[in-house]
Amino acid sequence: MTEIKRASRKELFGWAMFDFANSSYTTVIITVVFCIIFPRLIVGDGPEFRLGNLLWSASISLSYLIVLLTAPLLGAIMDYTGAKKKFLLGSCWLCALATAALYFVGPGDILAGMLLIIVSNIGFSYSEAFISSFLPGLGPSRDLGKISGYAWGLGYFGGLTSTAIVIFGLGAGVYTLGNFSNLRLVGPATGLFFLIAAIPTFLWVRERTVARALPQNETYFSLGVKRLKKTFLDIRDYRDLTVLLASFFFAYAGLSIVIAFAFIYGDQIIRWSATTQILMFVITQITAAGGAFLFGMLQDTWGAKRTFILTLLLWVTAVSLIYGVAPVTAWANGLLGTTLKEEHFFLLIGSIAGLGLGSTQSACRAMVGLFSPDTKAGEFFGLWSLTSRLSAIAGLMGLGLLQTLFGLHKAILVCSVFFFIAVVIVWFVDEERGKRTARSHAGE
Repeated sequence: MTEIKRASRKELFGWAMFDFANSSYTTVIITVVFCIIFPRLIVGDGPEFRLGNLLWSASISLSYLIVLLTAPLLGAIMDYTGAKKKFLLGSCWLCALATAALYFVGPGDILAGMLLIIVSNIGFSYSEAFISSFLPGLGPSRDLGKISGYAWGLGYFGGLTSTAIVIFGLGAGVYTLGNFSNLRLVGPATGLFFLIAAIPTFLWVRERTVARALPQNETYFSLGVKRLKKTFLDIRDYRDLTVLLASFFFAYAGLSIVIAFAFIYGDQIIRWSATTQILMFVITQITAAGGAFLFGMLQDTWGAKRTFILTLLLWVTAVSLIYGVAPVTAWANGLLGTTLKEEHFFLLIGSIAGLGLGSTQSACRAMVGLFSPDTKAGEFFGLWSLTSRLSAIAGLMGLGLLQTLFGLHKAILVCSVFFFIAVVIVWFVDEERGKRTARSHAGE
């Protein structure tokens, strides 16, 4: 089998720029800004915001359920039609337009806000799976970790840039009704950023899949269903991919909670100042980018499996410290004779957690690429998307229900459990065997 040549620098940059572009959505809307606006101002059930938090979890979970049911099928159709870029463009526009429409959501417009979050997150989730399906064709297997890490790292700078525009340029850092005229601009600004930043992707990334003629009495939908059925039947031949996806299920359950609730936790439990919130965002974006680059290079020399395990152990430690930030702060102040606040130690822990924020997902994405024959890349990354969305539903709804019973502080500890289970499962992956299986099925 002829080894795949590394794509040109321009094409690699174009591919990575989509991570730069779509990070604006996941950072501004899901992680940092709108996630606070929704429970605090749209639902407004303070002081604990348990209903707002639950509805936020439910909105994201429902969007993931829809993606879960459709993404693998779309991936199969996409591979057969050779239309990856068209599918990617459609998902990009879906996310951007629904995000921009958040402008029309005001206090009390709970259903409208939930609907637009559901639709926009569906578009984002599709785009994440579709752009990842290009990865196996961008270079030889030994380079996929670096390529994936480069893109994921660049993505955090996209999140940093878009959030800086929203908070400093639009004045959306104050979450009060008096500032709502500025806060409602968050959606349009984020949607526009996504569309503009993604332009290099559609200009420079090549469509490598070739469309095939439809057999008689068949439709693309029926062919997609058949290929998807075959993928599920064949998955038993991809033992290591199956085990990897099982591990990723628990890893992403934890990650989805961190992504959706980290800044909500800081706002509601730590009760941090606006300055600490901004510092947390900047530090985590920089450390996440550095972690993605560092671990991306590490996994190509040290092995993707070992790197993935290291990032998971990092998360177990970080989440445990977040849960125990109060006694840790008291212990440190007693030891050092200082009067530091909990928010200061939360900031330090966040910088540690940031190292694993992109590297965990990047390492797994690269491993899926290593274990995927090029002809099934769309389908397997569809299964990867299915796994992440199913796990996100379990994680977010689990946390949403637990926090209504016990409060957000105690509920957050479930993340450590998820990450530890992921470590145990991935231990049974044989990386070299997974690569050999992918090579043996190439061209099918």
